[in-house]
Amino acid sequence: MGTNITTLAIGFGVPVVLIDISDDALIAARKTIKQKVRHAQLLGTLPPDRVQGELVTSTSLDDVADSTTVIEAVVEIPEAKQKVLSAVSAIVSPGTTLISNTSCISIDEMAAWVTRPDELVGVHFMNPSYMIKMVEVIKGTKTSEATLERVIRLLADLGRESLVINNSTGFVINRLLHPLINTAAMLVDEGVASAEVVDGLLEGCLGHSTGPLRTGDLIGLDNLVDSLWVLYNARGDESCKPCNGLLQKVQEGNLGRKSGRGFYDYGKVAS
Repeated sequence: MGTNITTLAIGFGVPVVLIDISDDALIAARKTIKQKVRHAQLLGTLPPDRVQGELVTSTSLDDVADSTTVIEAVVEIPEAKQKVLSAVSAIVSPGTTLISNTSCISIDEMAAWVTRPDELVGVHFMNPSYMIKMVEVIKGTKTSEATLERVIRLLADLGRESLVINNSTGFVINRLLHPLINTAAMLVDEGVASAEVVDGLLEGCLGHSTGPLRTGDLIGLDNLVDSLWVLYNARGDESCKPCNGLLQKVQEGNLGRKSGRGFYDYGKVAS
């Protein structure tokens, strides 16, 4: 998601400082972002005549100190998000909007990790964020109206449409979507139907643009499992407990499009 959100921002002329854990990761990210910008412009989802925002890459969080907005997009593991959000919150100046691109973790839980919880808000970009215009914005109980207004203006400048919800673990999208994908995986695991048939029924009968299992492959099955555990631990809902089939795919390294294989075989590692 980091490369997707960066693609969206620089495509609309917004400068970005992209932070990752290694120079190798950043070299790969630059290549991926260049490809995604070209792809999005060809599809008309980024303005073709806009001067691109400058992209700076770094392995040091200190380089975000002068940013007006910081978007955290690390893995959906509470400890990882806490480490990054706490560090960033201590670096940036008051008035800096702090966004978590979380898919499940409660914004109110995160508020305890930052210095100024009123400046923290959740923004759940869909994947790929440079193509999908609708964005789920999560207002924590401590999120200020001023922060919310700044985020909505920023998203509008990026050509996104915001729908604001109140805080709840999993929010709206993933409280609906993740149990659906998990159940679809159970049906395949139990031999009730193949992945193609499950997805075909959801597409043909219920009008889904892609079936739940192709969607899981796009999300990344490791990210999906992490989010399901967050939902299960928070809510105790058995439909959110990752099924054996999902856990096995993750254990085998079959993570979806990004690894080249998940519920479907993509032939090569997806960029």
